[in-house]
Amino acid sequence: MDAEALSRPKVVIVGGGFAGLTAATKLAKADVEITVLDRHNYHCFQPLLYQVATAELSPADIAWPIRHVLRKQKNVRVLLGTVSSVDLAARKVHADTVTLDFDDLILATGATHSYFGNDDWEKSAPGLKRIEDATIIRRRLLMAFERAELSDDPAERERLLTFAIVGAGPTGVELAGAIIEVARQVMPSEFRRVDLRTARVLLIEAGPRVLPAFPDALSAYTRRSLEGMGVEVMTDTRVTKVDDQGVDIEGGRLDAATVIWAAGVVASDAGRWIDAPRDRAGRVIVTKDLSVPGHPNVFVVGDTAAVTDVDGSMVPGVAPAAKQMGIYVADVIASRRREAVPPPPFKYKHQGDVATIGRRSAVVKLPYVNLEGWIAWVFWCLAHIYFLIGTRNRIAVAFKWVWDYLTFQRGARLITDQRDQI
Repeated sequence: MDAEALSRPKVVIVGGGFAGLTAATKLAKADVEITVLDRHNYHCFQPLLYQVATAELSPADIAWPIRHVLRKQKNVRVLLGTVSSVDLAARKVHADTVTLDFDDLILATGATHSYFGNDDWEKSAPGLKRIEDATIIRRRLLMAFERAELSDDPAERERLLTFAIVGAGPTGVELAGAIIEVARQVMPSEFRRVDLRTARVLLIEAGPRVLPAFPDALSAYTRRSLEGMGVEVMTDTRVTKVDDQGVDIEGGRLDAATVIWAAGVVASDAGRWIDAPRDRAGRVIVTKDLSVPGHPNVFVVGDTAAVTDVDGSMVPGVAPAAKQMGIYVADVIASRRREAVPPPPFKYKHQGDVATIGRRSAVVKLPYVNLEGWIAWVFWCLAHIYFLIGTRNRIAVAFKWVWDYLTFQRGARLITDQRDQI
């Protein structure tokens, strides 16, 4: 790094997700030196992780090296490392690979799945927040089919072909629809001894309806669509225990070889690194400019932040919100460096909610209109292709979706590690 770069203000961004990458690219013309630090060398498009988990896409279709994304930006460097602590007084970020000085710090470290105090359930019921999670679920799904083909015990076959998904938000709904399609439409003709069309997919929700953040009409449509596909939807049903053989619910037991957790999230450890006020989900409670109270040069964005909009509502943990926060914080930092008037308090512009149910079926909640069915599915496809990074990935994913739609095939069905026992 040259002398001029060393003299510039240092901006450290921890996390290469939507918020972190957006902030970095927005600061491309600012007179600052940026360091993006992440424990992975890639950015992952989380909304399509469920398609990796159900063998529709491969990990490389939804992930891109951070270095490649930022390769043309001269004022940024990318480092690999896992943060252990932050010293706010000394303005230092301590990671396992490096210690970084900062003038401005952006924490964009995301969230992970929450088991509501039952962390021992994770081994039996993986969540879906990382590529590693998706490949674990894909392996368990495909191994369940393989072992059902080998089994001579009808009861064991039934257990192997039962898939329980805990949580009926968008992730749970999308997983349920994708798994039932794999079992009943994609793969039955490839097995000789077992009829995969007998597979059971259980969608378990503690609340009264699926997709609780969506309007009642779209929630009701989603339930009807799932049940029409063969998914068993169980609302007002609380899970009390999860183990390798299935789940306990209030009033009964459900045997299932594969359990997937989609019931809640908790923020990363960033709040503990800086000893900041946090909400029940571990998200840092930030001020109107997304900075930490008492530390105007430390910002928290994305799923790590508890952000109250100007109307008093909580900003949702979705990709568009994370990108808007990244843009906003970059504007705040750039305006300060120029000694210009800072932007007004952060205001989230809601662009809508989407969830796909299955083949030709989805729901879309937009500010002025709601969509369902085939037209919503087309909208969902176009929106997700738009948010993908890079022309190659957009073309590759679009082609795979068209091919799979026409042929009922899924090509990413590799079992690469058989250590998991079902």
